[in-house]
Amino acid sequence: MRGRGSAWTGRALLAGALALGPSAAGRADEMGVSEDRILFGQSAAFSGPTQELGKDMRLGIEAAFAEANSRGGVHGRRLELVSLDDGYEPERAIANTRQLIEEEDVFALIGAVGTPTSRSATPIAAAAEVPYLAPFTGAEFLREARWPNVVNLRASYYQETAEMIARLTEDRGIQRIAVMYQDDSYGRAGYRGVRRALDRLEMEPVAIGVYPRNTTAVKASLLDLRRGNPQAVIVIGAYQPVAALIAWSRHTGFDPVFMTVSFVGSNALARELGSGGAGVFVTQVVPFPTATDPPVAVAYRSALAVRAPEAVPGFVSFEGYLAGRLAVAALERCGPDVDRASFLESLRSADVIDIDGFQLRYGAGDNQGSDAVFLTVIGNDGRYQPIRSIETGAGS
Repeated sequence: MRGRGSAWTGRALLAGALALGPSAAGRADEMGVSEDRILFGQSAAFSGPTQELGKDMRLGIEAAFAEANSRGGVHGRRLELVSLDDGYEPERAIANTRQLIEEEDVFALIGAVGTPTSRSATPIAAAAEVPYLAPFTGAEFLREARWPNVVNLRASYYQETAEMIARLTEDRGIQRIAVMYQDDSYGRAGYRGVRRALDRLEMEPVAIGVYPRNTTAVKASLLDLRRGNPQAVIVIGAYQPVAALIAWSRHTGFDPVFMTVSFVGSNALARELGSGGAGVFVTQVVPFPTATDPPVAVAYRSALAVRAPEAVPGFVSFEGYLAGRLAVAALERCGPDVDRASFLESLRSADVIDIDGFQLRYGAGDNQGSDAVFLTVIGNDGRYQPIRSIETGAGS
């Protein structure tokens, strides 16, 4: 079930392209498009506490582009990516987005990381009618009708948090649930998702904690959470502060069920927690990266091994790879005469986009391709395990 306000249409952009006449669609001077390449841009965190997310998204996109380029590109054009570091700060995301559009002349933006940065960058991209493809965030505002240029790949935070509440209450019978969230638009988006799911059950959080973005200042939040004596804590944050909260909680003898959303950065979280990560649940929005089914997981690992042999497969780089594959699929559907309007329309008009078994569905009223939410847990060996229920923490 999608969140409210998911309507999307590319009619305005498509009409603009058609008004220019048939020759305009294939013109060589379309921004970011030349006879032999198409240039994409990315603003993401490559420094600071969320840098692993930006680095992994970039790696996945590059792996998908390199895979396509090894086959001769898309309709004879190589795909290239220019990435700029915003440090997960909205002001830098604004500057980067303007630079990518106005100076780098990118064809489309892809793989942005974060809700606060996307909230700042989206109006700039929309005003320039530049596609904003597969941002690494499940925020609801990106699923609203006012952004005809936005194409989401992943399930929303509302869907992830709804799954969390369902599993806690149905699998374990847990009624006392607390929330800690990052004090910005990302954290509030996840918090609203939790409240929405609890409201349907006529429940309230027993405690609420808040911490500042780009910090690990979680001790005050931990005290707030403990006062509520929760059985479970849902944490909406990035990997470093989430790890700090869990480590401090367990050090002080406070050990409820901990659950967090996909944006946390699963591989990075497991590394930060080390041996203390066992039993932490994380919802995911892409299939398990080491699976054999769907086949796209196998393709991802093969492409990753070529692009970065030393890299460990993970959920974030897998999402980046799927974002890159989505861009490739859209360009292939456009044919050799490509422009931004036809790129967006190629997605809107598709019944199903099947990326080696990972299916995406868009439409005139829907700019989100996947509704899938997967449940995982960190095992005693520090590795993630796919599970269907949190009743026992097993059952892959």
